[in-house]
Amino acid sequence: MSFSVADLTHAKVFRIAPKDTNYFAVLFDQVTDRIGNIFVIEIFQPGGATPPNEHAVAHEFFHVLHGVGVARCDGKTLPIKKGDSLLLHPGSEHVIENTGPGKLYTLTVMTPNEGFSELIRSGEPVALDAEDMRALQGL
Repeated sequence: MSFSVADLTHAKVFRIAPKDTNYFAVLFDQVTDRIGNIFVIEIFQPGGATPPNEHAVAHEFFHVLHGVGVARCDGKTLPIKKGDSLLLHPGSEHVIENTGPGKLYTLTVMTPNEGFSELIRSGEPVALDAEDMRALQGL
C-alpha cells in the first residue's frame, strides 16, 4: 500500500498508567503500518502533564492542535499554544503540561519509535469522548 488513512472514530486509544493525566489516540505505528516511528494525537486533561522523560535516540515532535500549555526542557520553560511546533532532541529531559482551562491536544511524533508504541499499547484502553471528537474534527 502506498498510503494509509487514520480515522479517529476507529483509533485505538490508550492511557499508559491509570493515574496518568494524558492519553494517546494511535494514528500510525509499527502495529498498523510496519513503520519505525509513531504518530499519535496526545490529549492532556486540564492540569495534566507528561512525567519528566527523555529519549536515548529518538526525536520527539509536538504540534499543538488545540489548547495551551508549557514545554519544559533542560531547565527552560516555553509557553505553547495552538499552531506551535516543538522538536525535542535525544537526551533532552522534558515535560509538556496543560496550563489551560480545557484539554490540550497535540500531534506527537517519535522517530525512531524507541519502544513508545509498545509502551502506549501496553496501557489501558480508553475512548475518545464527544469533546475530543469535536476538538479534533475542528467543530
